[in-house]
Amino acid sequence: MLLTRLLGHLISAGTLRVIGADGRDYLFTGVDPGPAITMRLHDKALGRQLFFNPRLRLGEAFMDGRLTVEGGDIYDLLDLLALNVERAPPHPLRPFYAGFGNFMRSLQQYNPVSRSLANVAHHYDLSDELYDLFLDRDRQYSCAYFRSPDDDLETAQLNKKRHLASKLLLKPGQRVLDIGSGWGGLALYLAQSCDVEVTGLTLSKEQLKVARQRAADAGLADRVRFELRDYREETGTYDRIVSVGMFEHVGIVHFGAFFEGIKRLLTDDGVMLLHAIGRADGPGTTNPWIRKYIFPGGYSPALSEVVPVVEKAGLWVTDIEILRLHYAETLRHWRARFLKRRDEVRALYDERFCRMWEFYLAGSEIAFRRQGHMNWQMQLAKRVETVPLTRDYMVDWERAATQDAAERAA
Repeated sequence: MLLTRLLGHLISAGTLRVIGADGRDYLFTGVDPGPAITMRLHDKALGRQLFFNPRLRLGEAFMDGRLTVEGGDIYDLLDLLALNVERAPPHPLRPFYAGFGNFMRSLQQYNPVSRSLANVAHHYDLSDELYDLFLDRDRQYSCAYFRSPDDDLETAQLNKKRHLASKLLLKPGQRVLDIGSGWGGLALYLAQSCDVEVTGLTLSKEQLKVARQRAADAGLADRVRFELRDYREETGTYDRIVSVGMFEHVGIVHFGAFFEGIKRLLTDDGVMLLHAIGRADGPGTTNPWIRKYIFPGGYSPALSEVVPVVEKAGLWVTDIEILRLHYAETLRHWRARFLKRRDEVRALYDERFCRMWEFYLAGSEIAFRRQGHMNWQMQLAKRVETVPLTRDYMVDWERAATQDAAERAA
């Protein structure tokens, strides 16, 4: 079996047992300690498929039940494979696995307005109940901020909103634009905590309905407005712009239009904060399984791909922060919650959907733990003197907001 040749070259830590569809048993034991996992193949053609296209076919086989895991779950299998990929010497097929994707990535990330709408609907217009099963109460579907290892998900997501607000230098009455506003949680937090007016943009009809209802329920509909609109269609000017977890859907082809739009929409003394997933190892491609089943048109860029476009747009990069394992911890919480409510997810959809989302959540966590993914927050301004010379204002605001919230709760 071709797959056994690849695994024989790959496994240097832990133990992987592979049981073929014909019942034959293969054992791959590394020289270094590690987990022991069994992967069972239920399709005779699967070994060849995994050899030639493992990044796509592994997820598909797990979704379809043609590949099962024993002695652990899909997270354990992916962790073992990623651990060994980290350590593996160069393999002759590595350029083959990546090359076609590199050649096609501009086309894969071509996201005009109409295609962006379809891509967003694919993921974000799923059942409302699904997201309630594993997200926090505020439905923050982006990287949380763990100030302490003991923080639960609710605390960490509130930490994230405070951390973002601390970098925006907000003043009462300012106009704020939230690009990719989701279910409205950040916009409502900024309006309530900082006394500002917020316009939120989303391309998800389901998110729009929920966000508008939440604003009305909170008595903030006069200060927090949500629109079904692409960032390229927005007009007017704003004192502050924030975007969290949306830039991954822009695509490298459109980076120039995005930052030119930011410059056009910002007042002269405005500040923008961009929070996105990135990769630490330079430009790459989106995993083909993720691109096909979870986030069509999506791409998490390296900073080396973003900063030159910001410079070309004539914007100042006034601060950058790298959040390394915060998203890995966020995904760990999401995955545990999802698995706890798995039967309810199956009732909403089916078993194949459950396996698809198990693979998505597990694979995403592994990407942040072992494959160079991280989050970055970039603060931008049009003028060099717009923000203070030191970062003390961020820490001071965040601490004061945390203390104030603690006192109110007491």
